[in-house]
Amino acid sequence: MLSLPDPGIETFFLWGPRQTGKSTLLRQQYPDGVWVDLLKADHFRRYLTRPELLRGELEAMGPDPSRQVVIDEVQKVPALLDEVHWLIENRGLCFALCGSSARKVRHGAANLLGGRAVRYELRGLTVGEIGEAFDLDRILNHGYLPRMYDSSRPRRLLEAYIADYLRQEVAAEGLVRNLPAFSDFLDVAALSDGDPVNYSNIARECGVSSPTVKAYFGVLEDTLLARWLPRWRLRVKRRLAGAPKLYFEDVGVVNRLARRGVLQRGSHQYGKAFENWVFHELCAYVAYRELDEPLTYWRLPSGIEVDFVVGDMRLAVEAKASTKITSTHLKGLRTLAEEHPNTNHKIVVCLEPRQRRTEDGIDITPAADFIRNLWQDDYTRL
Repeated sequence: MLSLPDPGIETFFLWGPRQTGKSTLLRQQYPDGVWVDLLKADHFRRYLTRPELLRGELEAMGPDPSRQVVIDEVQKVPALLDEVHWLIENRGLCFALCGSSARKVRHGAANLLGGRAVRYELRGLTVGEIGEAFDLDRILNHGYLPRMYDSSRPRRLLEAYIADYLRQEVAAEGLVRNLPAFSDFLDVAALSDGDPVNYSNIARECGVSSPTVKAYFGVLEDTLLARWLPRWRLRVKRRLAGAPKLYFEDVGVVNRLARRGVLQRGSHQYGKAFENWVFHELCAYVAYRELDEPLTYWRLPSGIEVDFVVGDMRLAVEAKASTKITSTHLKGLRTLAEEHPNTNHKIVVCLEPRQRRTEDGIDITPAADFIRNLWQDDYTRL
């Protein structure tokens, strides 16, 4: 679970996709905080036209170093960040600046506080947060957003979520000029989840230019709907190849955009969703544990690859939604071991019922065991 600082300790940005629970987390962490909610129309209008009101209102409350000031959906009024900057410097106030899109802030020449605010990101639900109620089939079909995971009928909620994303994040912020074309792009991009991206192919399918498609992917990244997984970069015996892979932040969104229907074990689509979930858990783990190590994938020009690598070969992971792991599934990890014999852990995360180890040191690990060991730091201890 993401740990936030105690009240009055530091100023920070908290980013995350819509409905991941950012506001809920902040209200739990700062029950006595001063709250500015820019989703409320009256708050939005007041501060949009007169951002200096924030300074006057907080000054009127008097200094309180133990108080946290929370500004929710801060990207809606970037000009407030100038006032925040002044209040940090001159009054020593601490802010929690929450938002679901960093694009307008970063691309609008807004004040990013010159390193005075650290950055946190809240992902969707992880296994550790769900606890004993965790259900793999459920999370692969419903996704990681709390409301969707808990729902008995998530399809309509996911459709509404996607529509709200298009209306509130993309259209309202003017992020693209051609909303129908962008909507078509979302459907095509969902089919690339977990794969290296070919801009030309996607542009051809969408009927737009490659630069436009590249800009559309930038919108997905900046609005936190998707993120890139770069390839492992260090050159060794052979030249490594491969464009970055794209993963959507929520597998439920991918399911709806790609029209996957109900995912069944043994299907190709179930395997794709399983890989997205392993990526999600690894991303959350690296971020929440504040590991100073990249998450990448490893690939040779021949096409042999390993799904995920943490750090400098500390942990190499293949995600295979199979109940029987064969030598074919182990080809990538075995090739990687030849290139990097000092790899700490080589793991296939799978659906086999019991953990076992091959003669050459590859751990065949049930998904539940892998996640438990991961969050217990078994793979990252020196």
